[in-house]
Amino acid sequence: MRQHTNDPGIPAFRPPTRLRLLVADDNPVVRAGLTALLTDRADTTVVAQAADGREAYEAALRHRPDVILLDVRMPGADGISALPHLVRLAPVMMLTYSHEAETVREALRLGAGGYLVHGEFTAEQLGRAVRDVHEGRPHVTPGATRALLAELQRSAPAHRESQLAPMVGQNTSLVPSQLQSTVGQSIRSRFRLSAREAEIMDLIASGMTNQQIAAVCFISEKTVKNHINRIFAKLQTATRSQATAKWLGVA
Repeated sequence: MRQHTNDPGIPAFRPPTRLRLLVADDNPVVRAGLTALLTDRADTTVVAQAADGREAYEAALRHRPDVILLDVRMPGADGISALPHLVRLAPVMMLTYSHEAETVREALRLGAGGYLVHGEFTAEQLGRAVRDVHEGRPHVTPGATRALLAELQRSAPAHRESQLAPMVGQNTSLVPSQLQSTVGQSIRSRFRLSAREAEIMDLIASGMTNQQIAAVCFISEKTVKNHINRIFAKLQTATRSQATAKWLGVA
């Protein structure tokens, strides 16, 4: 016997709730393209557009979007300047051509839930990233991740060397570059951190939150917490500051 869809015993199909988006980009072609792309989807629609950070803030107050897609470089109030104000109103995903490491790190520090670089994602990946950012799962595209990690790898040894400068004066048998290399290797071997744990410890030392580390490493925040618990156990520390001090060789 055929059952009708209004039979109370059969759950009614409910299409996904369409997320209401705000697109902020000074390029009208980019805005139009993103609007057409995201409005054609069953799970997203663009309710407002803006050409700079100030317009984005005013539009966000007026329309209360579920997610804000924000460019970095815009005339007037740029994306980074507007970001601290916008994240109070809705989750923000940076969507930009800019993948400089300093910009990526600053955006994540200021609360961006994702950082996508044009040309590094498909339409389907963009739609999925928007929904993930709305639900608190961070997204960072590979180019932005590589730039950020490269900067951390450059800055961490220099930071260790500056912290250890007094020791160099006491031991002239080691020049700074030799000391830097020796300390970096000895710290890792002494605490028996895995390659992934060492990577995450570098990110902790740079000041990143668990959410930001999850975005950079493409893992969940729960996985980050598990790694940090193991790191703290190996370093015999209880806080991020204690772990950082040991990791940088100043404790």
